[in-house]
Amino acid sequence: MRARSTIFTLFVEHVYPERRAPLKALIAMMEALGFSEAAVRAALSRSARRGWVAPERRGRVVHYALSDRVFWQVRQVRRRLYEPLPPWDGSFLLVLPEGPRERGERERFRREMALLGYGSLQSGVYLGASADPRATEELLGFYGLFATLFKGRPLGKGEELLRAFPLEAARAHYQSLPLEAHLPEDPVEAFRALTRLAHEVRKVLFLDPLLPEALLPEGFPGPRARRRFLELREALKERAQLFLKELGLPLSALSPRPG
Repeated sequence: MRARSTIFTLFVEHVYPERRAPLKALIAMMEALGFSEAAVRAALSRSARRGWVAPERRGRVVHYALSDRVFWQVRQVRRRLYEPLPPWDGSFLLVLPEGPRERGERERFRREMALLGYGSLQSGVYLGASADPRATEELLGFYGLFATLFKGRPLGKGEELLRAFPLEAARAHYQSLPLEAHLPEDPVEAFRALTRLAHEVRKVLFLDPLLPEALLPEGFPGPRARRRFLELREALKERAQLFLKELGLPLSALSPRPG
């Protein structure tokens, strides 16, 4: 776990729906995960220089707030991790964007399209079954891209379309998750286990497009693993509450809520 990526996980799992957290709370959570205060401050400083977060002073308390762009990413991760998939009507979304042309930006765009549930049918052609059209349009807007979007049903059974998605890599990632781990009683240990598990599970969103179960190959572990993760998350969150409530996080972030 790297510091900046772990801070993002903290906002996803422990700070949301708020977009800002006290610096003191971020340091305490990161120290519980094995990061030094110096490493946390350095990661936040680098993130601030990139425009991902901004320091805010409220009285004597320093907070760090996510940029609009990063908060959008947090919402997409939350939606894909914790909200039920919409019913599938048998159709696919096909997106043909005009760009990006720069190699590094193309790769960033491809990864964010994968986060939304798209696979690459071929270079510059994206295919999705559970992707949200509104989030797709928002992402295109962030990059300033024009795109043609189609919605339709494939002719034939459509098994060849599964090649657009890295399902074997997703299978391997699911099989590596510690989903049968012992549940710790200690609040700090429960916090550590929850954060590390959420950190690893959110990575699978770049591999698993969360296809409808009717499309999945036989024995694909995704749906079962996701159900088990949500069960573990609830149990670990309950045990971690004593630690979290001592951190000065916003009350809205500590209140029980769906997703």
